[in-house]
Amino acid sequence: MAINNAKISVIGAGFVGSTTAYALTLQNVATEIVLVDINKDKSKAEALDIAHATSALGDIEVRPGDYKETKDSDIVIITAGIGPKPGETRLDIVNKNLKVFKSMIPEIVKYSPNAILLVVSNPVDILTYMTYKLSGFPKNRVLGSGTVLDTLRLKYTIEKKYNLDSKDIDTLIIGEHGDSQVALWSQTNIHGIPIDSYFNAIDREFHNDVKEEIAEAVKEAGYHIIQGKGYTNFGVAIAVTRIVKAILNDENALLPVSSLYTGEYGIEDIYLGAPCMVGRIGVKRIFQIPIDENELRQLKASADSLKALTKDLNI
Repeated sequence: MAINNAKISVIGAGFVGSTTAYALTLQNVATEIVLVDINKDKSKAEALDIAHATSALGDIEVRPGDYKETKDSDIVIITAGIGPKPGETRLDIVNKNLKVFKSMIPEIVKYSPNAILLVVSNPVDILTYMTYKLSGFPKNRVLGSGTVLDTLRLKYTIEKKYNLDSKDIDTLIIGEHGDSQVALWSQTNIHGIPIDSYFNAIDREFHNDVKEEIAEAVKEAGYHIIQGKGYTNFGVAIAVTRIVKAILNDENALLPVSSLYTGEYGIEDIYLGAPCMVGRIGVKRIFQIPIDENELRQLKASADSLKALTKDLNI
């Protein structure tokens, strides 16, 4: 049985959108998944390719559609957008996507006024902020995939470097899903033991230069994948599916999704990855967990870098 007889629409049938629809189908989280793309042949082919195997998975329908077909979705996942071309700045990408989102978001809102909007397109924090402004939805019902994937990458990197089990690693990355992301070493535990204390106890060195090396490897992980195959899709699809399950199951899960800061950590009016309680209404709250002074300084710098890109947007 699928969870809650939910209807999920995925806007964008590219690598990320189609893989997300596939991951959601495998996890059997909805009874209906609608795949929408400006290229109707692409959305039809991707949906049909997934749908052919659904009889092996349970009572689930995967189909292509237009915005009208997304009517009354519980969650709308937005993966559509315009990616960078050589030589383009992030500001160029943001302005291009603003035009796309100005036409797309009103259509989504028109047919699913009670949905939760989950933005995955990059730059995800700025596009989630755009979606919040354009939709008129309350902040809890507009969230981005944030640093959920980055956090999974951090756990993976620690696991492989030190031959640990990822289930025993508790850590978070917050801030921008990008180069200014902040690894919360002050909140990282191994077997419930603070990471510095853990490595001291087993006589292993874990100095700041090691932390910086690991954090840098996590930042660069996506770039290495893109160099090899031109895009990323599997990791982000799994991260998005994790968020969707937390919402539909009302898990009250702690996930670093992109959410609107309203004074937390001294930051206002910007979307960034934050330690959030995620459940049926979306983001129930941001946890202002203790972080050290250096992490706070980095987080504020992350917020400032994104605010510089949003201040002149005509939303």
